[in-house]
Amino acid sequence: MTQDEMKQAVAQEALNYVVKDTIIGVGTGSTANFFIDSLATIKDEIKGAVASSVATADRLKSYGIKVYDLNEVDEISVYIDGADESDKNFNLIKGGGGALTREKIVAAVSKQFVCIADESKIVKTLGEFDLPVEVIPMASNYVKNKIISTIGGSPSVRKNFVTDNGNLILDIKGLKIHNPKSTEKTLDSIVGTVTNGLFANRCADIVLLGTESGVKRL
Repeated sequence: MTQDEMKQAVAQEALNYVVKDTIIGVGTGSTANFFIDSLATIKDEIKGAVASSVATADRLKSYGIKVYDLNEVDEISVYIDGADESDKNFNLIKGGGGALTREKIVAAVSKQFVCIADESKIVKTLGEFDLPVEVIPMASNYVKNKIISTIGGSPSVRKNFVTDNGNLILDIKGLKIHNPKSTEKTLDSIVGTVTNGLFANRCADIVLLGTESGVKRL
């Protein structure tokens, strides 16, 4: 089974967590795209969706799925999204696609967060994947220096990339994140930071993992 086939399988399985007649949250990235493709087959069973990025909103609309602005809804029944890394406690690194801030907001509003991923995303310790931090452009150098002095690693500005919010991304290489919740709070406390790609204080509730032998629920 190829990696894409694993992603397709786990995306299909995630349909079982879609709550009928509600508004759901949908994430960003390749696995989320597979989920949107699957969601299109049951689109009449939901009221619509809140998207975590412009790209996701466009893909949902292309299937005729109603997209709501988050300020238009009172609650989201379930948020379904992928991850760049997950540890055994469902702490995640997200934001490889640069949509981490909107992803984190939608996850915070949602009653349940279902993470869908292939088995390559499971790690013992977070940090092998570069940790993204969204920053206000004028503060990028200040935040970079504060990151080095507080948690270490090697942060650098993501080249030729601007977020949907008009900000920059710092990608931090060389981290071993043993306390994700504490590290998340430390980074968020740096002035000029919008948010970071650690989803630990609001981690996933369920991880659906695509493997060679099928989909596993962790």
